[in-house]
Amino acid sequence: QVQLVESGGGLVQAGGSLRLSCAASGSILSIKDMGWYRQAPGKQRDLVAGITNGGGINYAESVKGRFTISRDNARNTVYLQMDSLKPEDTAVYYCKMSIMPIMLVPTARDYWGKGTLVTVSS
Repeated sequence: QVQLVESGGGLVQAGGSLRLSCAASGSILSIKDMGWYRQAPGKQRDLVAGITNGGGINYAESVKGRFTISRDNARNTVYLQMDSLKPEDTAVYYCKMSIMPIMLVPTARDYWGKGTLVTVSS
């Protein structure tokens, strides 16, 4: 069984920083893409940043220059460094990974964490 666990959320003042982490555990053969999404109250879940296993990175326009995504393949972990936070960044942040589990017939699928709340006060 594969699990993703996020950490690092919390309350911060506008202009502050937070670092989110998401670690995958379980019977993992390989991990391809990793990403962070967020969902504000009453809104849809949107991509914040993604990183491929080859190091390719993309960001939502709203976070470019402020957020940095990185990954540690040895630890099956993805990070999101969030600087210059704004009140509009307030949301539940979810990580997603495309994982090939160790199975008799391995099949890659997307796994999601349960989310971590980020609240930015003005």
